[in-house]
Amino acid sequence: MVANYLIGLREGLEAALVVSILIAYLVRTARRDLLPALWAGVGVAVVVSLGFGALLTFGPQGLSFTAQEAIGGSLSIVAVGLVTWMIFWMARTARHLKGDLQHKLDDAAAAGRRAVVVMACLAVGREGLETALFLWASAQATTTGARGGTAAPLLGAALGLATAVLVAWALYRGVMRLDLQKFFAWTGAFLVLVAAGVLSYGVHDLQEAGILPGLHSLAFDVSAAVPPTSWYGTLLKGVLNFTPATTWLQAIAWTAYVVPTMTFFVRTAFRRPPARPAAPARPGAPGGPRRRPASRTRV
Repeated sequence: MVANYLIGLREGLEAALVVSILIAYLVRTARRDLLPALWAGVGVAVVVSLGFGALLTFGPQGLSFTAQEAIGGSLSIVAVGLVTWMIFWMARTARHLKGDLQHKLDDAAAAGRRAVVVMACLAVGREGLETALFLWASAQATTTGARGGTAAPLLGAALGLATAVLVAWALYRGVMRLDLQKFFAWTGAFLVLVAAGVLSYGVHDLQEAGILPGLHSLAFDVSAAVPPTSWYGTLLKGVLNFTPATTWLQAIAWTAYVVPTMTFFVRTAFRRPPARPAAPARPGAPGGPRRRPASRTRV
């Protein structure tokens, strides 16, 4: 529930910020008549994302165990790839996101209302589809072998999305301030660890489906020290998708993903912007060079 809450909060805040930027720009440029078209595009994106999530949840139920494991493992790996791309994309373009959205909205407004609907649908729908896929993969990983189905992960995701909407509204109204660059940097680092757990889960699914070897070749088994039913075992499973009995292929995949991805992300997201060169002081200003008095020539 905790991991899915943070995923829903971060992903939902991205989509909510996109919507608030577009709305604020239309209001500021006196084009309120385009707001219904904008909301129509947002509504279509939300419906498509919900439908995609329902398809992922209920679609494979009639298939065999092997087919379900193969589909689940493959989609989990795809989800890791998409969320990794999204994390780095946000870290690099967060500063220019507002300007890019405004330029795209200007082009769409010049083309007509339908173009505004399509533009809003694509801007929000991309975030929605990525969120649905990653939440589904994370929920599958955290509820494997657990009681209670997927109620807790879905509840956590719903609470995270609701919190994201409230935060975006507060930012839009100026009620609160948030350093978005630091927020996306720290949550991005956390998502790298979550994605690594989802990747490990996907590898295990493919091993159970017989697509990958080494299902019974364990790198370690700490089930005695970290029982899956204990509170700390449940916490590690729910937050980081930690598996007490991990195969060698899972351990290799987790390490091969976390080490380079976290290294490059920290260098990208936490680097300091280059310092601007100091402007030269004007003559006569405090700290600047003093003007020499003009020499007088005696006659």
